[in-house]
Amino acid sequence: AEGYKWIMPDPLQVAVGNVFSNLNDIPVTINNLLQFKFNNALTSSTRLLLNSTFGLAGIVDLASGVGFEKHDEDFGQTLGYHGVASGPYVVLPFLGPSSTRDAGGRVLDMATDPVFVGSFFVAPFIGPVVGGSRAADARAGLLKSEKTLDEAALDKYEFMRDAYLQRRRNLVHDGN
Repeated sequence: AEGYKWIMPDPLQVAVGNVFSNLNDIPVTINNLLQFKFNNALTSSTRLLLNSTFGLAGIVDLASGVGFEKHDEDFGQTLGYHGVASGPYVVLPFLGPSSTRDAGGRVLDMATDPVFVGSFFVAPFIGPVVGGSRAADARAGLLKSEKTLDEAALDKYEFMRDAYLQRRRNLVHDGN
């Protein structure tokens, strides 16, 4: 992640992040539909259409500029919306913090992830490269948060657990 940040100029990092964010609007739209959030599903699908066409495959996030806000939905949240309990907190290798419900949701997330699905059906040799790029971009985005964690937390595990569980509870209940 540090090498990625060192090599990639900031505008290119933003463009790469925008492309992956654009692709993520596909599972977000599906999860909005599964949670009966039809207005959010319409917003997410419109974002995908605008950014994929006029935003040059998502390189430019035009949709945010014209009022279509980005939503954050996944299958862990969908399961929580339908009453599945969070379960115990776990830290998974390479995937980081999770709960048992969210870990199960990640399996379903992969089934709707265009990068993961595309690596099987379109070009198997490209999937690991694109997936690795997405992981490096995501991890690079967390470097500032990690510095804050190192400075602020006396017990990093407890801090991460509590922050993760509170954030997920907030996301499942849409801030209520």
